[in-house]
Amino acid sequence: MKEQRTIDNNSLSHIIAEKITEQIMTGELKPGEKVVETVYADEFGTSRAPIREALYLLTIEGLIERTPRKGATVKGYTEAEIYDLLEIRMMLEALAMERIAVMPAEEICVDKMEKLIPEMEKAEQDNIEYAKLNQEYHLALIEMTKSEIIKGMYSRLGLPLLSLQRMTFLEEKNTHKSVREHRLINKLLREHNVAEAKDVLQKHNADVIERVKSKLSKKE
Repeated sequence: MKEQRTIDNNSLSHIIAEKITEQIMTGELKPGEKVVETVYADEFGTSRAPIREALYLLTIEGLIERTPRKGATVKGYTEAEIYDLLEIRMMLEALAMERIAVMPAEEICVDKMEKLIPEMEKAEQDNIEYAKLNQEYHLALIEMTKSEIIKGMYSRLGLPLLSLQRMTFLEEKNTHKSVREHRLINKLLREHNVAEAKDVLQKHNADVIERVKSKLSKKE
């Protein structure tokens, strides 16, 4: 019975973590805002143990920070940290393209990326869902390298990067442009034109940074 309770608590902690993540993604929970354990304990009818486990998971993911006497708050990123996240992502994807460029042609497979395009088109008006699919697309590109080191480093960007990218997809014209560029990258990779695909990807990622800069400048 004790083992069953542990399994249930682990499952519940992941559900609660997903709930808090969604609230951060939608802006319901804002940077610096305290995450009140009792709110979730009441909502899910549970003790605080699964809540604390959920907050621990989100601390590892970089969405929550815990400080003595203050408790758990939504992590805010400085402007410099935001650019660091986006530029590290850009460098890792450029490195991935360099690895793909020297792979045998038969190993360059965009099937997974191709399957995501129709889903991304359907989600063009939903910036949260689109951001998730966009992240899945870029991770598929990283996975093509078969490098666990690159994939591991990229995965560490995780949810903070996802939250930032959502901010760049608030306007439908940006998601439409993103789909068009992803489709072009797929086409170029199918044709084994990796050099041009890398150029398109670099411009694609640079545009994301510019959109973030524009959003941040409007907040000043």
